[in-house]
Amino acid sequence: MVLTNPPFGKKSSFTIVNEQGQAETKKLTYERDDFWTTTSNKQLNFVQHVANMLAIGGETAIVVPDNVLFEGGSGETVRDRLLRQYDVHTLLRLPTGIFYAQGVKANVLFFERKPASETPWTQKLWIYDLRTNKHFTLKRNPLTFSDLEDFIACYKPGECHNREETERFRSFDYEDLVARDKTNLDIFWLKDDSLEDTENLPPPDVLASTIVENLGAALEQFSGIQEELEGEMAEAE
Repeated sequence: MVLTNPPFGKKSSFTIVNEQGQAETKKLTYERDDFWTTTSNKQLNFVQHVANMLAIGGETAIVVPDNVLFEGGSGETVRDRLLRQYDVHTLLRLPTGIFYAQGVKANVLFFERKPASETPWTQKLWIYDLRTNKHFTLKRNPLTFSDLEDFIACYKPGECHNREETERFRSFDYEDLVARDKTNLDIFWLKDDSLEDTENLPPPDVLASTIVENLGAALEQFSGIQEELEGEMAEAE
């Protein structure tokens, strides 16, 4: 069993000075025979590493940022392989403000390694939304065990086959998942009340914190794109 939260951060790269005295940006990628794809995305590499660590029947609960759920290219390859070769049975969508830096939206992905099979092992992915209309902070309103009790009840440890759907807990069939663009697992269905209910908005400090988190997440994504483009331009030169 592996329980872990990998390091979050930008796509890795480093700068070297060539023989002509020019600075070059190089991507830091990992090429391993047991990896499904080569990428500079640290979180995707960590997911591949954990997946290959597991013995048959081994299970993991791994914290991943949202980009692992929707990123194309290598991300799509990793998700496709996971759904086919592992039983990816549960995804817990965490509220913002409890893991890592502001703006990082995290999830917990649960899956089990299975023996080789001609048919996909994942039949249903159950998603619990602990994010929509939930507001937590590290100091004033921290996440507590009681906030997770409903998820635990829905998860049904030891008897996952007896699960039932609720307002925050939904199941999605394998066929529906792979039919989504890029096998996108960034799925939500609850209405965000703050987008329509202007009379009952969260307190100003919560609104400010949410704005900062969203801006931070956007800047993080743009920084990753910029870093990747700089690396590609340096390689082209």
